[in-house]
Amino acid sequence: MKYNLVEMYVDDEIINAAVEVIKSKRYIKGPQARAFEEEFANYIGVKKAVSTSSGTTALWLIYDALGIKNGAEFIAPSHTFIATVTPAMHMGAKPIFADIDEETYTIDVDDAKRKITPKTKAIVAVHLYGHPADIKPLKELAEDKGLYLIEDCAQAHGALYYGKKVGTFGDAAAFSFFPSKVITVGGDGGMAVTNNEEIGELISILHDQGRREKYTHEYLGYNFRMSEILAAIGRVQLQHLEEWLNRRNEVARLYNELLEDVVLVPKTKEWARHAYYVYTIRARERDKLREHLKERGIATGLYYPIPVHLQPAITKLVPPVKLPVTEKIVDEILSLPMHPFLSEEDVQFIADKVKEFYR
Repeated sequence: MKYNLVEMYVDDEIINAAVEVIKSKRYIKGPQARAFEEEFANYIGVKKAVSTSSGTTALWLIYDALGIKNGAEFIAPSHTFIATVTPAMHMGAKPIFADIDEETYTIDVDDAKRKITPKTKAIVAVHLYGHPADIKPLKELAEDKGLYLIEDCAQAHGALYYGKKVGTFGDAAAFSFFPSKVITVGGDGGMAVTNNEEIGELISILHDQGRREKYTHEYLGYNFRMSEILAAIGRVQLQHLEEWLNRRNEVARLYNELLEDVVLVPKTKEWARHAYYVYTIRARERDKLREHLKERGIATGLYYPIPVHLQPAITKLVPPVKLPVTEKIVDEILSLPMHPFLSEEDVQFIADKVKEFYR
């Protein structure tokens, strides 16, 4: 493809950081992971960050630490990646799926409220595509009902809700550094963050085989650690994050100006800074448009064509539910190339080819 959907930033500093770790012969549980945790916690504005092997394992640790398992129910949107719910399901918890807001594609607070039962233990707010969920009413609902609030920030590094970074509002939050994300570690990686020191300590113990000391295991834990090489790459990427977020928003502004009369462009609420992990439009004849763009060297993505509540693995375990907004938009969504390295000319070309299809 001439125009890739995403591109990872690699420079000599990143290459040298990885090489230095290789030369050091210290590959796990070293200074790079500790420094990345501290720097990421400072950036987000939380007391504790624990580096993990993926965004999925970051969520797994949070669910385990909060006791979202063994018959507990938790409310989550279905319009998300399946890993939002599967870690808790592996531990015996049951997802109760809520519909989404049609403008932000994040969880519908009213629908979430309707689905609370005596078994409900948590609400999961997914900041999808990089746009924050409406956290204030969700937090009020969670506090009123005595529930945990978990933030899935896998796509929303640096996104703001009323000027404050996502990941700071709930009891705990998970980030992903998969190669397509806003910042990456050049492979799978994640971070679990919290302002609750007790929860943070338990997550830290669980992620390293359930221990504080080498051969004393207090819990049935996991090997969910991040390697030193990946942490070193993440530290360099983090230094560029604000610059990249500004550029992503500029690219989105250009797309909006060029396409708002042709397709339904993404909206940003007045209280939000969008991280624009992806730039997702809603389009008539979506599949034909996608093929048209592919033939012209433009990559596109579908995030996500099959809602989680309709996935074969899920329908075997969770009774069917109707989610009208979710089921409507999945046939219309299409993500166009989005990364900080697109030029104005690139965006103009891509937009022209979208317009060409509808002409």
